Amino acid sequence: MRHDVDLPDLAAMERFGAAIAARLRPGDVVALSGGLGAGKTTLARGVIAALGHSGEVPSPSFAIVELYEPPDVRLPLVHADFYRLTRPAEAAEIGLDDYRQGAALLAEWPEHAGGFAHEPGCLAITLEHTGLGRRAIVEPGSDWLMRVPCP
Repeated sequence: MRHDVDLPDLAAMERFGAAIAARLRPGDVVALSGGLGAGKTTLARGVIAALGHSGEVPSPSFAIVELYEPPDVRLPLVHADFYRLTRPAEAAEIGLDDYRQGAALLAEWPEHAGGFAHEPGCLAITLEHTGLGRRAIVEPGSDWLMRVPCP
C-alpha cells in the first residue's frame, strides 16, 4: 500500500527520519530513490541522528559504504550510496551481504545495486521535489506493513 508524505521543510524531513528510525530493525532495508538533490542523504542523516549518532554523517558517495555500530547508534547500520556502481553485481563484489549481517541498511540509489523492493523488509521511499519541499512516496514491504512511518 502506497503512502504519500509531504515534507515541506528540513524539520519535516528530520521528523520523518526519526519516525523511520523508531521502527527500524536489523535486517531491514530503507531504499531511498529520487533524482540528484531530492533529499536522500538528508533523510538518511535524519535516520542516523535519530538512532543516536551525534557526530558528522558523511555522504557515502565516494566510500560507497559507511558503517555505524552500537553504542554510537541503537542498532548496527550500513549507509550505502550506490550511485557510482555501474552494474548490480558490484554490490556483491564490495561485500554488501557481509556488511548487512545483523544490520539495517540505508540504501541510496538502490536501483544501481539491483534493488531491494523484492525483500519483505524493504521500505522503499522515492523522494520528489514539490516546490521548495519534498514528497516521499512510501511503499512498504510485507515486514513493514504494521509499522509504516506515515501519518
